[in-house]
Amino acid sequence: MRTYDFTPLYRSAVGFDRLANLLENASRATSQDTGYPPYNIETTGENAYRIEIAVAGFSPDELNIEVKENLLTVTGRKTANDDTATQKTYLHRGLAERDFERRFQLADYVVVNDANLVNGLLSISLKRELPEALKPRRIEIGAGQPLIEGQAEKKAAAA
Repeated sequence: MRTYDFTPLYRSAVGFDRLANLLENASRATSQDTGYPPYNIETTGENAYRIEIAVAGFSPDELNIEVKENLLTVTGRKTANDDTATQKTYLHRGLAERDFERRFQLADYVVVNDANLVNGLLSISLKRELPEALKPRRIEIGAGQPLIEGQAEKKAAAA
């Protein structure tokens, strides 16, 4: 396992502490990642994304999606199948029925549009929605009167 020291970044950069924390948390999360459940992250447009998580065996009421402070958390809590009347004896049990929690750090202005569970895949659609104040806008350039040297002073004296 490789660790990175971001201390020099804290000493020489101002205002990048959030980015350094993200990198630090990502490297820590990767080392602790169990790989369950598997997932894909894809881009579906210029500012659109989709996360697909393989949640076979989970029903919609056993899944929870929450967004808080740019952190998307998907949790699965499997309800117990402990009916004594229908007790099962497995020869091999390869389907995971364990609880999980997956976390995804979202960039600023990325919002969750919707989520669907189809054929064991939980699809979460995301979109970056920039506020109007941050969107690029075109500034019109006016064709003002050309000033000839000395005319501005004459007009000011006449007024």
